[in-house]
Amino acid sequence: MSGRIKEEDVTYIRERAPIDEVVADYVQLKSAGGGQKKGLCPFHDEKSPSFHVTPSKGFFHCFGCQTSGDVISFVMKMDHLSFTETIERLADRIGYQLRYEEGNFTPAPAGNRSRLIAANALAAKFYQEQLNTSPTAAHARELMTKRGFDKTACERFGVGYAPDEWDGLTKFLRAEGFTIDELETAGLSKMGQRGPIDKFRNRLTWPIRDISGDVVGFGARKLASDEEDQGPKYLNTSETPIYKKSQVLYGLDMAKKEIAKKRQVVIVEGYTDVMAAQLAGITTAVATCGTAFGADHIRIIRRLLMDDDAFRGEVIFTFDGDAAGQKAALRAFSEDQKFVTQTFVAVEPDGLDPCDLRQQKGDLALRDLIAKRVPLFEFAIRTELGLHKLDSAEGRVNALNATAPLVAQIRDKSLRPEYTRLLAGWLGVEAELVTAAVNQGLKKVPASAFNAPTDETVNTVQWRPNPQEPRLILEREVLKARLQMPTLISNWNKIESNAFTHPAYSQLASVITALPEQSSVEISIIEDENMRSLFTELNVEPIRADGEVTGHYVESIVARLREVAISRSIAELKSSLQRLNPVENEQEYNAAFAALVALETTRRGLHDLALRSI
Repeated sequence: MSGRIKEEDVTYIRERAPIDEVVADYVQLKSAGGGQKKGLCPFHDEKSPSFHVTPSKGFFHCFGCQTSGDVISFVMKMDHLSFTETIERLADRIGYQLRYEEGNFTPAPAGNRSRLIAANALAAKFYQEQLNTSPTAAHARELMTKRGFDKTACERFGVGYAPDEWDGLTKFLRAEGFTIDELETAGLSKMGQRGPIDKFRNRLTWPIRDISGDVVGFGARKLASDEEDQGPKYLNTSETPIYKKSQVLYGLDMAKKEIAKKRQVVIVEGYTDVMAAQLAGITTAVATCGTAFGADHIRIIRRLLMDDDAFRGEVIFTFDGDAAGQKAALRAFSEDQKFVTQTFVAVEPDGLDPCDLRQQKGDLALRDLIAKRVPLFEFAIRTELGLHKLDSAEGRVNALNATAPLVAQIRDKSLRPEYTRLLAGWLGVEAELVTAAVNQGLKKVPASAFNAPTDETVNTVQWRPNPQEPRLILEREVLKARLQMPTLISNWNKIESNAFTHPAYSQLASVITALPEQSSVEISIIEDENMRSLFTELNVEPIRADGEVTGHYVESIVARLREVAISRSIAELKSSLQRLNPVENEQEYNAAFAALVALETTRRGLHDLALRSI
């Protein structure tokens, strides 16, 4: 890169990068009619989709949190990229060769995302080559073979080998032009007693990719014995500017399309579990990266599932059958309440994880495990029951006291009676007794627990007009028509200066008035951030026409807007006339009266035009 990206190339990327395809990498979109698409907003939690994309205009807007923009600003916000990094990524996506202006170029800092991504990508390639070709990687290849993964499988998932050297990767990346600061920032190297050394040594490695497919970090499993290597069995990249483990799911880049298509996600515990599931035909499998499944992961999955009341999918957790796995499943019980969709658990009775199950019993056994999933509510309740001796009265009472609160916590109140009935059967007690215990438990559950997921409360800033304000709807509709269909309004400059009464609408109208008649308005000419947001909002929001938006319809709403504006002017002029003495201020009075007559004539003409054009 030799300088600033040429402005015409930026314009080309903005116009040619398909916003709906880019957004679909992060959010499942469905048709909203009128050439628009909608989905769950990636910028705030919501229960119903209010995030709209208009491919023909190249804009997105969320009517919940008011976030809006074009394809460039979307990628910048989602991936926390600089403007230049975003343009370069989008150019790569559509296969466009960018041109740069000479001069005024300063080298990118160590934390520059594109440099960190490039370093990680080369590291992944280095590790893979080591696994494939290095004689010292024989024990790593043998371990993968024993786990049921051949060379083709390892290449598919990018499995590699970090050599048993102090600075093998560091030397390789230094030779490729990366600085020590960049390698430390990327989490690939660290400072030793005698200088920089590799983060990972004598370990199998798995590249961790973000949802768009960029390598942002690594997971690594040690190969030496505990005596030889006292480090943890699994070691992940530390948090970096591009790697946040709570916001990344291993395998999501491969599974995202299948998750959206099948409306299902299978959550496993490890990297080899993802490999086993994917190879067995469970193409929706993902795993966390060395951290517990949490709220950020839920937000990512909900967007891909289109997790709302109308479109429910499946979230399936797989856990080991041991005590730790059951404990993890019970932790998931509380997180389940953050999904609208139904959540299931698949636990192998012999305590085998998905990788071991596939290795010992084959692909079919792993697929069968997922097929025999049970609802998470049922699993959590029955797991708790298993801790009590149900063959004694005391045991049944204790079990009831422990499980009734679990039923009370179920957010979907339509499910509570069913699980109350099931619990009574599992306990062998009367249903009325269980109902009473559940009702008692409900009193202890805070009301807020039953509100998730909810639309995020948004503090709307004062400058933004309320889209539903009756007196402003006409102004809003005319602005939308001018922005979305500029050729249908041929007399914009005839609109009275007082037609737009809200300051934001008035400001945007002034921007339009400064342009040639019927010309399109480009977002690049709008400098104010609030105006840019309003601009995209009005470009995305459908016009409130009954049927097709025609020239006659647009002409009618413009005429009606002008009629309302002139009516206000008439009222003001009449007030002025009442204050004038026709004898003492004869000349001024006659001029005002003549203006009043002219305004009345114009108003009647506009009124008739509005009626004729409907």
